[in-house]
Amino acid sequence: MTDLVPELLNSLNRRPRRPGLLRKFERTAGDEVQGVLSEARATVDVIVDLLRSDTWYVGLGIGDVAQPLPRSTRAGSGEAFVNAREAVNRAKSSPHHVNVVGTDVRVAEQVETVLWLMASVLRRRSERGWAVADLLSEGLTRREIGVKLGISQSAVTQRAQAAGVAEEQRGRVLAAELLGAGAAA
Repeated sequence: MTDLVPELLNSLNRRPRRPGLLRKFERTAGDEVQGVLSEARATVDVIVDLLRSDTWYVGLGIGDVAQPLPRSTRAGSGEAFVNAREAVNRAKSSPHHVNVVGTDVRVAEQVETVLWLMASVLRRRSERGWAVADLLSEGLTRREIGVKLGISQSAVTQRAQAAGVAEEQRGRVLAAELLGAGAAA
């Protein structure tokens, strides 16, 4: 069996440094990794990346972190770490492979709901849909994407709609806003 964790760690810790990454992702045990992020948008981006592969169980813990942060993620402590452990365990029985546990149960449930909906959209996305979504995320126009993929601008629009690109973008924004509001409370 191939160990996928080294490749995952390279992806999660790639340079340039991920915004909001306070402590890099590290292997904690077996095939589990953990990182510490301070920015809601960066957290949602990591989760979407993990959901895209449909390989990982994702647990998000929301809560206080003991300060000062140690050098190693594995040595961290506080509510966020305890909640993350519980969330990973719950994610293993979730149909969407993602779970959120937080001090504010209502906020955690709201963030989790948005992530579940996004996971449903991402799971149905075809290879062609991912190609369009990736190019849109790079800032290319629909015209530029059409030229690059050798399809019409109309076909780009159709693929983006079928891929749920607008739904994903709105889901990212909503999840980050909810997560940011929950962390600030």
